[in-house]
Amino acid sequence: MSPILQRPGAYVALPMVLACAVTWLTYDLPAGYASGVLWLVTAAIGVLLLDIRSSDRLPSRAVCRARDYVGTREGFVGLAFGLGVLGFCLLDIALFPPALLHDPGAYATMTGGHEHVRRIADLCWTLPVIGMLCTRRRGLRYGLVAAGLLFPVLVIDRNRIFASLFSIALVTMLRRDARRPLPWKAVTALGALGAAAFSVLGLVRSGSVATVLLPFGSLYRASPAGVQWLLLYLTAGPYNFASMLAKGYRDPSILWVQLVPGGGVPAPLPLDASNVNVGTEFLPFLLAGGPWLAVLGIALLYALMRWSVRRLHGGPSLFAWLIFLRMAYVCAMAPFAPQAFIWMNFGFIALCLLMQLVAAWLPDRRRDPAFP
Repeated sequence: MSPILQRPGAYVALPMVLACAVTWLTYDLPAGYASGVLWLVTAAIGVLLLDIRSSDRLPSRAVCRARDYVGTREGFVGLAFGLGVLGFCLLDIALFPPALLHDPGAYATMTGGHEHVRRIADLCWTLPVIGMLCTRRRGLRYGLVAAGLLFPVLVIDRNRIFASLFSIALVTMLRRDARRPLPWKAVTALGALGAAAFSVLGLVRSGSVATVLLPFGSLYRASPAGVQWLLLYLTAGPYNFASMLAKGYRDPSILWVQLVPGGGVPAPLPLDASNVNVGTEFLPFLLAGGPWLAVLGIALLYALMRWSVRRLHGGPSLFAWLIFLRMAYVCAMAPFAPQAFIWMNFGFIALCLLMQLVAAWLPDRRRDPAFP
């Protein structure tokens, strides 16, 4: 396995360093904005230095693929969970017209109970993982993988498309036969598919990127529209972080709202472009207590990532896999938007721990023939 993939700090630090580097190249940063980008880069480098001194590493591919979940209690609970999520995806499409087929501009409109159905359907990224790990029935496996990729397209949820593709790529790499090389071609193809879907759905969902008025540099202006969408969303988080730091803006309610269900509706941020309201994972920490609290947020994310990696050792549970994949993804997306320090993410982790406990209580199929 690649040494980079084994280091938990790499999942936290490398995406942030990349996003900040591209931000530096994409914009002609206004006066005072560079310090915000440097805060993020410095914190990311600090995570890498801490990680070098840490002994926490992902287990080898041989360990990752040693456990078979098909026909086990965990596989049974995982399939039940996956079929439940699939049911909510079908319910979402049946009750509420898919945005791609009806009104792409209404992709974020959630009324009439739609938001409650979508909270469960948003877990569609787990379906490919469950299909790959929990069944040998080809039709069921391919159906779960297809559902995890097609549902986000229909509802124009680019985040879930990335989450599904990211999880497929990681499971493929980490559970590959140790005697075979890593499938970089397949992983590259998944990345290209995700980038293409992101660009196309960005054009469908939000229209022309020309409506975004920010101090773009020559690299951005020379790029085609599809690439501009990728550059914009890769860099808007660090840019907005730098903007809020330079302006000295504070609003602790934003962190409170994302941690507490029903915590209220915060006031709009004074962003340079109101139609690009994404921020890094650590923007709410910055708004709550300044740059040092944002650094603490980065340290907490790294601690959670290390915890998820530790749980993969010693014959990893299926639900330890789901937690790890979730944490790896939110780390990779930390330069884009808050997804780790939100109540739904902590709820998902708690649900996985609960399902692992339920699976442990079930009778062992290999010892009890009556087990289905």
